[in-house]
Amino acid sequence: MLFKQKTPIFRHIEPGSPESRSRRRRLRACQECDWVVALPALRPGEVAVCPRCQYTLVKRHFRPVQRSMALALSASLALALSLYFPFVSFNALGIGQNIHLSQTTTQLLSFDQPLIAMLVALTVVILPTIYLFCVIWLQIGLLKGRPLHFSRHIARSLKHLHPWMMADVFILGALVSLFKISSGADIHLDTGFWAFCSFALLLLLTMHSLDDDWLWFAIASEPLAPEGTKTGQTASSQLLTTCVTCGILQRYPAMGSTFCERCGERLQLRLPQSLQRTWALLITASVLYIPANLYPIMYSTRLGQTQPKTIIGGVVDMINTGSWPIAVVIFTASIIVPVGKILALGWLCLRVGKNSETTHLSRVRMYRVIEFIGRWSMVDVFVVALLVALIRGGNLLSINPGPAALAFASVVILSMLAAISFDPRLIWDKPSQRSPSAFKDPVNE
Repeated sequence: MLFKQKTPIFRHIEPGSPESRSRRRRLRACQECDWVVALPALRPGEVAVCPRCQYTLVKRHFRPVQRSMALALSASLALALSLYFPFVSFNALGIGQNIHLSQTTTQLLSFDQPLIAMLVALTVVILPTIYLFCVIWLQIGLLKGRPLHFSRHIARSLKHLHPWMMADVFILGALVSLFKISSGADIHLDTGFWAFCSFALLLLLTMHSLDDDWLWFAIASEPLAPEGTKTGQTASSQLLTTCVTCGILQRYPAMGSTFCERCGERLQLRLPQSLQRTWALLITASVLYIPANLYPIMYSTRLGQTQPKTIIGGVVDMINTGSWPIAVVIFTASIIVPVGKILALGWLCLRVGKNSETTHLSRVRMYRVIEFIGRWSMVDVFVVALLVALIRGGNLLSINPGPAALAFASVVILSMLAAISFDPRLIWDKPSQRSPSAFKDPVNE
């Protein structure tokens, strides 16, 4: 039986929901522990969670289509305003600057940092814009009662975009950078800044408002679960697998194909070479973490004197000036989180498939924390991007990016990819199930 959290506000089945259009039993396999369960009929405000690992399988919202459409449109408007109006103004030593959000990218290009500039542009503006347009496109089709063209391909892309949208992390980076220079300069937060704060909040709300189960049922209905499927067992033990994108349970391979019959995503009993890929990415991130801390992340010039600033050096400067809160934020995001994530993922790789289910549950919870906190290490990169755009006074007062910025950004990206490459279902597998023959591809036999 699934655990359900209920709210007494809405006690009816939402019109247009999968429950209102299908009375048959709907089966799912948990994407984190592979346990096969039957979904209950959900009302708005209820969630269905896996009884084995407490992973959220389905979350039902009140009027999810209208909610997502309204939030996506509002977020798009807020982003447009943040790009049009000035972002922040700065005045120090007789030097005045006001910048737009786009200059955090263009100034990095002028310092021959195209990779950092591309990363900032993608994670802060481009990918969120694509995501919002995709949501709007899908919801228009659902409101019309007929999915628009390319809806399946667009819906597939949404899940892959989630980890890489970092507008909220950029807000934290902006606050840290402004606090760092506030003691020696006059700072004015312009309309673009407040519009971007609204955009970051609305984007988060949009992401949490999407009901994937409802969305995919409306786009492509739902095929029957394979005949003979048993609940209370793992899917892999029945040669079944769940689609990581649309969630349906199906035979592996499905009708002679290794692609999902509903969304077209590639089906896999387990992520191929999950441990090997995770180890490779972790080792590469560990190697790059050395130059990321040894080399300067930026150069600060004041009255003709240029000083290199490393990550640790920046933390020490904040402590010496009494800015303990900022020092804690930078130290946590740039030191504790990357190192902790690398060590924790390495430990999970070493311990997969061992000990009791109680220990397995604590490990999968650790994995969820690793997935959540990984992108927050980008704070330091965003601090550099904003300070470089804001402080441009030549030899009088300026900040230039250092070589460690690219190395540190690479560490963050590689550690995020390592978390994505790690298959949490391996935590629950017995050693015999993790052998190469256990998950042999039937198509190639």
